Amino acid sequence: MKKKIRIGFLFGGRSAEHEVSLLSAKNIVSSLDPTKYEPVLIGIDKNGQWHLRDADQFLLHAENPKLVHLSGEKKEVVLTPSQQGSRLINIEKKAPVVNLDVVFPVMHGTYGEDGAIQGFLKMAGVPFIGAGILGSAVGMDKDVMKRLLRDAGISVASFLTISSSEKSRLDFAQVTKKLGLPLFIKPANMGSSVGVSKVKNESEFLLAVAKAFLYDSKILIEEFIEGREIECSLLGNEEPVCSLPGEVVPTDEFYSYEAKYMDDAGTIFKIPAELTSEEVARIQTDACKTFKALCCEGMARVDLFLKKDGSVVINEINTIPGFTKLSLYPRLWEASGLSFDRLIDRLVALALERFEREKSIKTTF
Repeated sequence: MKKKIRIGFLFGGRSAEHEVSLLSAKNIVSSLDPTKYEPVLIGIDKNGQWHLRDADQFLLHAENPKLVHLSGEKKEVVLTPSQQGSRLINIEKKAPVVNLDVVFPVMHGTYGEDGAIQGFLKMAGVPFIGAGILGSAVGMDKDVMKRLLRDAGISVASFLTISSSEKSRLDFAQVTKKLGLPLFIKPANMGSSVGVSKVKNESEFLLAVAKAFLYDSKILIEEFIEGREIECSLLGNEEPVCSLPGEVVPTDEFYSYEAKYMDDAGTIFKIPAELTSEEVARIQTDACKTFKALCCEGMARVDLFLKKDGSVVINEINTIPGFTKLSLYPRLWEASGLSFDRLIDRLVALALERFEREKSIKTTF
């Protein structure tokens, strides 16, 4: 009998997207093939403590996105390198719990999608799913991301970057002269539309700036792009492949956090999007260029705008896209002929392939 692959799932964490992470983890674990994989659930609370969780009761109120939270279990663990790979240590008993074959960091936003956990996992010597340190960091920072894409000749919206030390000098008239109205204001390092506002006048502008600075010390002010909101799922390491595009049609001002995770009726999804073959090819080409320009690996979701003239404007990349029941990343792959279980198989294989490739790289004299 073939040995099961032991996957350590990391979820939760110190992020404004904590609850989204819980929902994503639940959806993946509940769909896992028990004949192939042995899940090890590591829930990280909002204080950053790691706790080993029971697969049958690791969440409370899991059916309600507004109330979901980790259960009260307190088996505190840490991850350490060992000669057998990486292993979990029970802090109270000071004894090994289990070795892990691969880790799936299902952690959206700060400390999960920004390179922090990726650096830790690399130091621990364990294969992990998703982008590495660099791809995660630049994909998370919208300022750096847009500058890299712009330098690569990939179209992005015009934007201004403002640090917290500059906010007192912000001038609404100067900003709108350059970017027009309406415009978007968002934290540079945050996902799931947390802290994002659409602004139409000066009073909204001041409130939106204050809101965005609650989540980051650097914010972006972006021009409004008139166009269809399109998303693509990507999969691969050096040579990514792209799913069929899907279209997001918000019923509100924009695709908000609530529409993404809380409200089934908050957004209309067209999967796949109604596009010509030429439009599909153009979108997929630009999405793959974005993935490679930002040094991503494993998986990502690229969000973009398709303008009336047929041109594509990249909005952002998500290196750990959502896996909730509403999330487009797995749904787009299903529409492209890749089932959820095969998607997990491929993500695990990509993580192991990269790990073996990196092991061959000389790091000492």
